[in-house]
Amino acid sequence: MRLVVAITGASGVIYGIRLLEALQKLKIETHLILTAWGARTIEIETDETVDHVRSLATKVYEDSDMAAAISSGSFRIDGMAIVPCSMKTLASIANGFDDSLVSRAAGVCIKEKRKLVLVPRETPLSRIHLENMEKLAGVGAVILPAMPGFYHRPKTVDDLVGHVVGKVLDQFGIDHSLFKRWAGG
Repeated sequence: MRLVVAITGASGVIYGIRLLEALQKLKIETHLILTAWGARTIEIETDETVDHVRSLATKVYEDSDMAAAISSGSFRIDGMAIVPCSMKTLASIANGFDDSLVSRAAGVCIKEKRKLVLVPRETPLSRIHLENMEKLAGVGAVILPAMPGFYHRPKTVDDLVGHVVGKVLDQFGIDHSLFKRWAGG
């Protein structure tokens, strides 16, 4: 399996970091796009270094590299996850702006009918945000807000993060043990 992972500047970069860690552990090939604000947010919100996060991926691209292999539909991937997905990135994708490698690679997923998972991390949501999400859902993108469940009885923040990351992995049919699945009440 080969996945593109993008980390944008929205709050919640820990979700993207934990996703990369899980995929590395599962030996899944990852192609990371780390935006400038994604890198800055890693420094603001976590104790991780940007170099460490980059080291978790198989290949890393600059968001400005519009000639990257992942900018073309002829480069075979199984899908893309944008974790977290800023509202700016979501708007760019929803409107076909393709002004960055993240939005171009996402647009390729849409046109090639490949799995595209967006993990928006914003609150509250404006009508514009919701309309952009609706537009993307209408063309097959999965909108997976960073809304952890509590049925697995999380004890730590990492348990909450693991739930969201596990839900992303589920979208690609990747087995994991990041949270206890619901077995009925």
